[in-house]
Amino acid sequence: MRLYDFLPSGNGYKVRLLLTQFAIPFERMEMNILEQATRTPEFLAKNPNGRIPVLELEDGTFLAESNAILFYLAEGTPLLPSDRLERARVLQWMFFEQYSHEPYIAVARAWLHIFGMDEERRRQLSQKQKLGYDALGVMEGHLAARVFFVGERYSIADIALYAYTHVADEGGFDLARFPAVRAWLDRVRAEPRHIPITQG
Repeated sequence: MRLYDFLPSGNGYKVRLLLTQFAIPFERMEMNILEQATRTPEFLAKNPNGRIPVLELEDGTFLAESNAILFYLAEGTPLLPSDRLERARVLQWMFFEQYSHEPYIAVARAWLHIFGMDEERRRQLSQKQKLGYDALGVMEGHLAARVFFVGERYSIADIALYAYTHVADEGGFDLARFPAVRAWLDRVRAEPRHIPITQG
């Protein structure tokens, strides 16, 4: 398999982490989005949406969208429950991550840590952070009496939410008031074959 990725990306990290935890060999292709690497005709032929990550399968098929890639890779493994309701719960949290979490926590991090600030971003940052804190509050409430997000065991829902939550401080978020989230981050970090986001 070949993974088209940008090392600082939490979305790319999700896939890197799962591939590593499954001990699936892959070749990582760095796509520097700061240099418009995902806007070339060659890359757009792989993903017309011009975004990473993209996973090239053994047969040459391209699969985009980080959570869809997680779902594909986890099929038939303990990280994707076989129970119908639990599978739906995994998807529920993965949709939450992309709709209520990533647009705020990841975007604030990208502005402050990767792309830099301009006047428009400074104007919008406080609202992004407010909505990011709202998402963290939902997570805190759910994890207060739970070990992991679904079925009391590690799943791709945890990977999806871990990717940007564990670097939320880079977006100006203070996790001190979210003890359940911090304890969950430690549990995810303790899973076998964990790798940091900075590891390609």
